[in-house]
Amino acid sequence: MTGIKAQGEKRLVLASGRAHPELAKEIAKELEIDLLPTSAYDFANGEIYVRFEESVRGTDAFVIQAHPAPINEWLMEHLIMVDTLKRASAKRITVIAPFYPYARQDKKHRGREPISARLVADMYKTAGADRLISVDLHTAQIQGFFDGPVDHLMAIPLLAEYVRTRVDLDNVTVVSPDTGRVRVAEQWAERLGGAPLAFVHKSRDVNVPNQAVAKTVVGQVEGRECVLIDDMIDTGGTIAGAVQVLKNAGAKDVIIASTHAVFSDPAARRLAESGAREVVVTNTLPITADKQFPQLTVLSIAPLIARAISEVFEDGSVTSLFDGKA
Repeated sequence: MTGIKAQGEKRLVLASGRAHPELAKEIAKELEIDLLPTSAYDFANGEIYVRFEESVRGTDAFVIQAHPAPINEWLMEHLIMVDTLKRASAKRITVIAPFYPYARQDKKHRGREPISARLVADMYKTAGADRLISVDLHTAQIQGFFDGPVDHLMAIPLLAEYVRTRVDLDNVTVVSPDTGRVRVAEQWAERLGGAPLAFVHKSRDVNVPNQAVAKTVVGQVEGRECVLIDDMIDTGGTIAGAVQVLKNAGAKDVIIASTHAVFSDPAARRLAESGAREVVVTNTLPITADKQFPQLTVLSIAPLIARAISEVFEDGSVTSLFDGKA
């Protein structure tokens, strides 16, 4: 049967939403299977219809969906696909959300605010998901929002392996865009041969979304190649501002490395004009032609997700993918 991989009595199916079919096809190729044939379309009023064209009864089903804009539409389609699998008697359903939707709303900054990241986890569970796979969650605490196993994949090995080839390891500094990501910066530093750390001090007004002001850098960056790391780039204002702070502090060069390329307008223009030598991201989200620019390098996350799917299906260890560091 198309899209089925047999192992003893177990069967694996991989289904994909419409948000980022290229990534799903790459993952299927890595697994040496075909995607589950799916019929999905919108009714005139915007309602989403999904039907799988083959039986999924008793299968170990993995359903992947990216969550670019319009994020609410793709989230709803993801939930409907999970519900479809549940009602079609799939034995186990694993949600793959490389970029977890609403991840930035993981806590209350002020009174009368929602914790939308928890709401999303609850909706996945209610729809019928048994397990969740995601890449570089905005904060690790989101793992606790889902009532079931969560495999938190890390793109650091992929990104760092590439960046190692682009810098002088004897003259590189890892820079966190704020104090909240210093722990991640430490993992980067370890993979870049024990590079020193720095961080950019910035201020943010909780009343103004997508806006933070980079003010100064703490750490030695003068005359050094700086690797500026973050989990996501949305409008690009904060990261572009951080590049300028580093340049003003005497940094020799700046490479930006980020997992999730949200790239809301005018991110592409800001990054292209920021002064960074290179911007390295993964394809957890689709990057359309209008969001690309000369300094952009896109690495495929498909091999990592495919290996995680194999480990879950074969009851192996996802942690082993990260040398025990996950």
